[in-house]
Amino acid sequence: MPSSTTPRSVAHFDLDAFFVSVECLKNPELKGRPLIVGGGERGVVAACSYETRKFGVHSAMPIKLAKRLCPQAMIIGGDMENYSLYSKLVTEIIRSKVPLYEKASIDEFYIDMSGMDKFFGLSKFTFELRQYITKETGLPISYALASNKLVSKVATNEAKPNGRLEIPFGNEKPFLAPLSVSKLPMVGKQTTDLLRQMGVDKVHVLSEIPMEMLSSLFGKNGIELWRRANGIDESPVIPYSEQKSISTESTFHADTIDMTFLGSELVRMTEKIAFELRQQNKMAGCITVKVRYSDFDTVTRQASIPYCASDHVLLQKAKELFTQLYDRRQLVRLLGIRFSSLIPGNYQINLFDDTECMIKLYQSIDHIKRRFGNQLLRRAIGFTDPRKSESHPETPRPALLRPDIFLKR
Repeated sequence: MPSSTTPRSVAHFDLDAFFVSVECLKNPELKGRPLIVGGGERGVVAACSYETRKFGVHSAMPIKLAKRLCPQAMIIGGDMENYSLYSKLVTEIIRSKVPLYEKASIDEFYIDMSGMDKFFGLSKFTFELRQYITKETGLPISYALASNKLVSKVATNEAKPNGRLEIPFGNEKPFLAPLSVSKLPMVGKQTTDLLRQMGVDKVHVLSEIPMEMLSSLFGKNGIELWRRANGIDESPVIPYSEQKSISTESTFHADTIDMTFLGSELVRMTEKIAFELRQQNKMAGCITVKVRYSDFDTVTRQASIPYCASDHVLLQKAKELFTQLYDRRQLVRLLGIRFSSLIPGNYQINLFDDTECMIKLYQSIDHIKRRFGNQLLRRAIGFTDPRKSESHPETPRPALLRPDIFLKR
């Protein structure tokens, strides 16, 4: 581990227009054309090619508006399963080449290369890694090498598409100085507009404002704003592990074969941890369902899924796994569900299948849950009869062994 006085070396790798690039691999004739990946007429843009971005199209924009801005663009429905597959392929390549990396989203990675310069030329190593990723996957990828995550990410964005940049130690502030304040990570539209109202448009102007003044204007965020403008970032590269997970389980007060009850519990638990996923701005790439019978025999079944954090998508897979798992006429003591292979990501809903209305509905539901508690809004099927909860000793009334009772809801 390098000392605090030793300059760090952090590389940021970002796949260029990832969804679009994967589509071009499937159909090379699409390369160089204005493309939009997203839902139908009432959907939103999940991704778009650089040729389309020139017209002002961006992700999360309604498809109708995108078509008005760029009527010549071709719209593709999207295939999250395929994108997840390529993301995992790139992850495996990076895992095999470096000792410490962080998967920051489905298409971007940080690599801590501090100390590796004693054994490798870092410029050569990062260049060869990029070449190898492209050779093995066919995907274009940009990268930057700098002394911290903040500067390397900004530099990668400046290098795109299919480019590379190196910012030597000590050059962080000069590199950032001429850039727009909107290019600093975590500086959103509202903060950008406020800064511009103050006459602050470039990073160098922001960096010259005293920290105390920014703190009085923006609170704690003002201090972080000053640090970013001055190229200061000590945040570590967080080791990525496929074992990261979020889970919940329920042991019933009385063992049961009531399929309606078990179905409602599965819905309730899935909704609960799916909301936690979105709260943490993460997506799951694997789902596991666990059943423990009255004789304490415990069985599990899991499946890899396209990265996701949407209730209805996760629920469908959870129900499929439960149906495959529950294969005996025996009382159930415990039911559990786990999401694993977690990655950071803001694709909180299925942008390919959901309409703009559905997306706004999810956002509204999550807002209400954050404000008033995650139990306030739930699917009707997720409400359990209070007489069957652990706090009530009555034995649940058995029902016919029919998983389809709740699969159809």
